[in-house]
Amino acid sequence: MTVEQMVGLAVALLVMLFGLIGSLMPVLPGIPVIVAAAVGHRLYFGEQGASTWVLVLMAVMAIVAFGLDYLAGMIGAKKLGATWWGILGAVVGGLVGLFFNLPGIILGPFLGALILEMVGGRPFKPAVRAGAGAVLGLLAGAVGKVALCLAMILLFTTNVIYRST
Repeated sequence: MTVEQMVGLAVALLVMLFGLIGSLMPVLPGIPVIVAAAVGHRLYFGEQGASTWVLVLMAVMAIVAFGLDYLAGMIGAKKLGATWWGILGAVVGGLVGLFFNLPGIILGPFLGALILEMVGGRPFKPAVRAGAGAVLGLLAGAVGKVALCLAMILLFTTNVIYRST
């Protein structure tokens, strides 16, 4: 591996680190940044960059991560007994919560599920369980998203090192 290739890999990994951090922040496009860094590296370095199959796999993993992010809160709410009112509330609360930074991201799905469950006629205790399920699903989705981001970074790094030797 030449010095230029090592510097290129280091720059791509630094950008991917920002993407990893961005995957946890609501306003930063973390997952697309990781994929864009890999594609940019490939465009600059050609055959010494990641293979086409690795880039395609990274794109598929990015789509899975996006889906996981959107579905996790709904699944968590459903697992703890939410009705469709609670699931709808978790989604709406999550969207509204995006405007209120980290507290809103956590409280939004909880309050949305809780309020709409109660509007739908459920007692307070089951409505709280549905809200807790939405938050637990959100947290599980974040863990899954970070794991997928780390897997994409590791896949890219190992493939680039393998192809440049």
